[in-house]
Amino acid sequence: MSVQNYPVPRDVQNFLNGYPNGEDDETIDDNLKFYSNQLRCRPDNLLIDDLHRKSVCLGSTRLFCRAYCIPDGKEIMIRSSGNMDSYNGLLLLHLGTRFPIREPGMNGQSQVLQPHELTALKEKPEAIERLVTSYKLMLDFYGMRLVSEETGAIDRAHRYRNLVRSGHNYLRISRILKCLSEFGLERMNAPFLLHVLTEQSREQLNNRALIDSMDRWWLNCVRNNEEREWLAGVRQRVRQGEPFTREMYTDALEQRLKTGSFKETNA
Repeated sequence: MSVQNYPVPRDVQNFLNGYPNGEDDETIDDNLKFYSNQLRCRPDNLLIDDLHRKSVCLGSTRLFCRAYCIPDGKEIMIRSSGNMDSYNGLLLLHLGTRFPIREPGMNGQSQVLQPHELTALKEKPEAIERLVTSYKLMLDFYGMRLVSEETGAIDRAHRYRNLVRSGHNYLRISRILKCLSEFGLERMNAPFLLHVLTEQSREQLNNRALIDSMDRWWLNCVRNNEEREWLAGVRQRVRQGEPFTREMYTDALEQRLKTGSFKETNA
């Protein structure tokens, strides 16, 4: 069975090259202030720590009284009935600021990450921890949970309803992966991608749009060349019908933790 290979999309190539033509506007710093827990969202005057605390986990659903707009954005109020659509509204409104990158996003109100902001935030452990918390929330929204911050291992938490039914989430996953790489958390990328491949080898997460997004975009959102090539090999074998089991997933992450590389893993 032949497996189609795709050229790297232009936006991903720009990311892989480190955004070489990006400028630094030192007069804007919304992302820096937001992740430093200094810039409040409107209209309810909440900091990012407040937003994280507003997430009340009730099994596979979350309850929110309101959804809030991004900093300096148009004031938007969404009354929640406690269902997943309301949760979707909250997370997607905030995605531009929760996962800032050095390129425009789908939300025109969000500020492009500036190089001086990135440098400053990477020196703040508490800011990185807030980013990890945002990542955990998004994983939960997609039906997953972070098992280990050290290895980046994730597992299934509940139904993949929002990941399977909402194709607009696929662009946002590309953004999340780019953001994790930018902030020194790229160790999280491969475990996410390998988890999806594990599920796909079990006939889960196999809708055409998701596979297309993964093969064209997600698998390329890894700056480590060796890891990106290794992941491409796993993807090729899974697309050819070979299994990638949970045991193989765990072994691969343990191998990388011990040696710093997936290379010796027989996956």
